[in-house]
Amino acid sequence: MHYQQVVITVTQDKVDKLSDALIENGALSTAIEDANAGNDDEQPIFGEPDMPTEQVWQQSNIVALFGKHADIEAIVSAAARDCGIDMPHYYLETIPEQDWVRLTQSQFDPIQISSRLWITPSWHNQPTEPGVINLQLDPGLAFGTGSHPTTHLCLQWLDKHVHGGETLLDYGCGSGILAIAALKLGVGRACGVDIDPQAIRASQDNALQNQVDAEFFLPDDLPAAQQFDIVIANILANPLRMLAQMLAERTRTGGEIVLSGILAEQTEELSEIYCQWFDLNSPITLDGWVRISGRKRA
Repeated sequence: MHYQQVVITVTQDKVDKLSDALIENGALSTAIEDANAGNDDEQPIFGEPDMPTEQVWQQSNIVALFGKHADIEAIVSAAARDCGIDMPHYYLETIPEQDWVRLTQSQFDPIQISSRLWITPSWHNQPTEPGVINLQLDPGLAFGTGSHPTTHLCLQWLDKHVHGGETLLDYGCGSGILAIAALKLGVGRACGVDIDPQAIRASQDNALQNQVDAEFFLPDDLPAAQQFDIVIANILANPLRMLAQMLAERTRTGGEIVLSGILAEQTEELSEIYCQWFDLNSPITLDGWVRISGRKRA
């Protein structure tokens, strides 16, 4: 059966109420997206300990799904009336019936990170060439399937610099991909930290799927004062600013730090912050994103 999809752009003070009202008046589902995604006004949302967290974008799109015969005009009007707002403008399109599982799977092909490191969804054949290291990772609840340039930058660093037996902290682990890759490349112990309990669960599931023994924690559960040979954080520039001292303290003297989630224009500022503790290498850039790495001074 065909479906009808409605997109309504609203301000942050209306998004939750209108989304709930659409469900109450017959929407099959709703999703909230950044109305400015993909342009200069895109608004990243994140949260870290002791930092204020934005819960919704200033301008959001409510994407609501309806059955083929739903009276969209009447439902949107009723939902607006329930919220005490004027009838909003909306965009309507028809969604044809599809095999959604196959459609989703078709969007995720194996990804080659280096000559030996691959990321392969479970529905694809695994590479069998001698010496190949494969990460089996399916898209899920947590960010990080390996397709983003920042993930590539971090995985490429690990592929080149892990020698075996190191301890590693992946701060902002998302899907756990970096900790899992590090273990498969030979680190002795890998811990991941994330503020999102769903990310912790997804990381644990992915570690089990890849048959590695990684540890994952919420920030307050990571053992205090523990230091690591490698600290890697693929997050965003603002939390990297706020967490700089903590990440430096988690890196042992002589250990290495790897940072990404940084736009090219943010490189100089982040480098100035981290050079307080680290001798930094030249930044590496991929598709406008930057990796900063360095060794902690005595």
